[in-house]
Amino acid sequence: MDTDCQHCPVLVDCRERVVHGYGDAEAEVLFLGEAPTAGAERTGVPFTGDEAGRRIQRVLGELGLSRSPPDADEPDLQNVYTTYLTRCRHPDRGPTDEEVLNCDAFLTAEVRMINPELIVPVGQRVLEALAIEYTTRAPDSFDADAEHATTVRGRGFELLPMKDLATLTDADADRFLEHVQENVFSRDYRQTKGRRSR
Repeated sequence: MDTDCQHCPVLVDCRERVVHGYGDAEAEVLFLGEAPTAGAERTGVPFTGDEAGRRIQRVLGELGLSRSPPDADEPDLQNVYTTYLTRCRHPDRGPTDEEVLNCDAFLTAEVRMINPELIVPVGQRVLEALAIEYTTRAPDSFDADAEHATTVRGRGFELLPMKDLATLTDADADRFLEHVQENVFSRDYRQTKGRRSR
């Protein structure tokens, strides 16, 4: 991955670093956020470096996908990969549609490389972005808040929507954990698509 990407001139001028994906490249689970937070930009690792990141890392730990404490800047992730729609942070706004499009090649390469069974879209914008490419539903039919902690059938994998990190509470995280443990990990969620045996 390009650590000195120049595709978005505005972001090049204001970013501290490019935050590419991180984790197990043969993972069955992919956590996908919209853009790096200030904490993730500081650490260079998605979903770390701040309270929202610690909440996600706690979820990963309780699902058996991380061997590190929730406040680790470089967590030891197992069977999970974390990444974003866009790799650079603007300090004053979210990513534009053009910036998301400019990063699409990175995301597509990661999804193809990892070939996940489960994708966790974190927030409304991510859920809508995945809907266009990976489901048969219209993007505007999704509501991340209403579908938080549910399972949505995708093309070759399942989506497990999560509320946006800005509004995700500990209770929301617990509800997500309960759904995954009781309704997803309790059954064989793997699709038949020629995966390597693990």
